[in-house]
Amino acid sequence: MASDSTAAAKNLLNFNIGVLGHVDSGKTSLAKALSTIASTAAFDKNPQSKERGITLDLGFSSFIVDLPEHLKGTSYERLQFTLVDCPGHASLIRTIIGGAQIIDLMMLVIDVTKGMQTQSAECLVIGEIACKKMVVVLNKVDLLPAAKKAATIEKMKKRMLKTLENTRFANCPILAVAAKPGGPEAAESMQAEGVADLIDELKKQSYLPERDPTGPFLFSVDHCFSIRGQGTVMTGTILSGKVAINDTVEIPALKMNRKVKSMQMFRQPVTQAIQGDRVGVCVTQFDPKQLERGLVCTPGTLPTLFAGIALVKKIPYFKGTCATKAKFHVTMGHDTVMAKVLFFGASSEASSSPNDADGSGSKFNLDQEYLYQDELMSPPIAGKENTASNNQSGASSTQATTNQQWALIEFEKPVTCQRNCLVIGSKLDTDIHSNTCRLAFHGELLHAVTDKTYNETLLPNLKIFKTKSREGVVERATDNYSVIGRSLFKKETNIQTFVGLKVRLSSGEEGVIEGGFGQSGKFKIRISSGLKEETFKQLSEKGKKGKKAAASASGEVEGASTDAPSGSRQSIKIFLDFKRYIFDTKKQMIQT
Repeated sequence: MASDSTAAAKNLLNFNIGVLGHVDSGKTSLAKALSTIASTAAFDKNPQSKERGITLDLGFSSFIVDLPEHLKGTSYERLQFTLVDCPGHASLIRTIIGGAQIIDLMMLVIDVTKGMQTQSAECLVIGEIACKKMVVVLNKVDLLPAAKKAATIEKMKKRMLKTLENTRFANCPILAVAAKPGGPEAAESMQAEGVADLIDELKKQSYLPERDPTGPFLFSVDHCFSIRGQGTVMTGTILSGKVAINDTVEIPALKMNRKVKSMQMFRQPVTQAIQGDRVGVCVTQFDPKQLERGLVCTPGTLPTLFAGIALVKKIPYFKGTCATKAKFHVTMGHDTVMAKVLFFGASSEASSSPNDADGSGSKFNLDQEYLYQDELMSPPIAGKENTASNNQSGASSTQATTNQQWALIEFEKPVTCQRNCLVIGSKLDTDIHSNTCRLAFHGELLHAVTDKTYNETLLPNLKIFKTKSREGVVERATDNYSVIGRSLFKKETNIQTFVGLKVRLSSGEEGVIEGGFGQSGKFKIRISSGLKEETFKQLSEKGKKGKKAAASASGEVEGASTDAPSGSRQSIKIFLDFKRYIFDTKKQMIQT
């Protein structure tokens, strides 16, 4: 019997659909109208949910249809849609983010009487980050006056198409339904409207998701409960690899290993399951209260992170500033923790490489130098250069490219997650009634920091630099190869630390700081190639004029004017440019 069920499961393509939208848009009612089989976690059994009439947790249910024509010829015979009902309340956004990471297609549910609302927009942002395809469902059409129903639906469809035209979901299908005519209190006998058309559209939009049974097993658990005499059941979605009865799995959050005793997929016993499957795994007993949700894996494959480096992009709808050293709520897997974030990018020299020009899939290299940024820059606007200077990012004085930006994320408490996982940074402490997007940036984890003492072991080797520029003035030339400068340092500055650094003059010569000159912050510069004839002449004239002015001031030259001569040349400036690595404890000045 079990083998028959396993064979049936193998011939069944599981396709995960996320049901997202604003609170009270009718998502759970839609999932109920579509579903024929409810999982143990279906329709949010939380007593508070039933009392308040809203979803507080992820709910799962499914229905099976015949395989559509475009999927025939594969190894599958039937198509199972698994619905992931995500809560719509603003305070539960971290649960929505966790749910979005396990779906193949998104259904954005819109209350047709209200249109796009704050959480609808946040769900759309999450969908753009985590999903390839979307279907918009205009729900509650039964509430529209019969005389204006068709016109109102058409108007809302046009408005939604306009909203989506600059997203990855431009021209996506939009369907109108009434999942629960008459509202939540209506009799169960009331028939839903438009659901058959919606199922047909979902079949058209289905595709063959990537399902790879190789590699380490990784299981995203969203519910956990015990069965007396059998063990503890963890329900969730397999993110990678496969699992079979008698396998040993690790629960990293609890630091324990357990043996798989049995498995079910929507009440059907199976002996194994692969990536993308929705499954209940029964293991030897442990207290289910210890693991409401989290990750389970092949032993030893899931790291615990104290920090991480991610390739990131700012979310265009976030109107605030993503400032370096600010704290964000960072979501990775099912964990959302507070973290301090430092942003940096590739310098203009490094970003000129033809490889990874769009920044996608860029690898992080500890040997490469990176430019410190005061904040995360917005994505480039089509047809415009979007550099630090016109983006007002304050990304130091060297240009950075917005196509490649990284973040050093330092967690307030350790996080257990898979390598290369999705990273989303948010400001969840923003007022939920402020009608603004709280999702700030997103990206991919590239470098997992598992060493608790990373401040001592990793950071000193992280070559993130700030550029520094100073400007002074040449006071006079002592000979053809030496000048005296001023206004580059303060009187109390230890000039000895700058000895040997290169400087350039506004007249074109280059030189090296040789040391201090006197006690007032002046210094001597050696010009190894010698001063240009014109420069030496200008400085010599300046020196004579300086002496003449001094003599005039003391009354030594009768009739001399103290005014600067008309048409006198500007002073020759001195420029000192260097960089410092921000994690260098010695604070050395580096020049290239």
